Amino acid sequence: MVSVVGSSPPLGKVRMAMTDTDVSVSKESAAAVRRGGGAPGTRGRTTIADGVVEKIAALAARDVVGVHAMGSGLSRTFGAVRDRVPGGKPPVTRGVKAEVGEKQTALDLEIVVDYGVAIADVARAVRENVVAAVERMAGLQVVEVNIAVGDVKLPDEEDEETEPRIQ
Repeated sequence: MVSVVGSSPPLGKVRMAMTDTDVSVSKESAAAVRRGGGAPGTRGRTTIADGVVEKIAALAARDVVGVHAMGSGLSRTFGAVRDRVPGGKPPVTRGVKAEVGEKQTALDLEIVVDYGVAIADVARAVRENVVAAVERMAGLQVVEVNIAVGDVKLPDEEDEETEPRIQ
């Protein structure tokens, strides 16, 4: 039996449950453990960059019906200008900020919703989708997802990504 042991979480964070896990070990792994190297799957450390979690969260948030765009009006305006520059690419992580620790992450998202949707329902769906995607893909416990609705897209408003008048 291998016992998973954790340290106390930082203030304001959620403590993860401690569990016992059965581990089956192959002959090669057992030999490696006897040599003092530990099981091959446990040698070394995996770190996940903030940007990786931000991309996962941004794509998961965009999948929710009612989310028109990510980011504040100002960041979308700068993004529209950057998109028109040759070689400029739209940032996938616009509107998402992640703080990533060893086992936990916290996320701040800014979204633009479509007019007519129930904002509370969209925010709940975004939160659920983001938590599920980050926990599944990154293996990190999501302790909070803060969502700021920065704007509402009206049906008659033009998108900032439309063609420029002068070419």
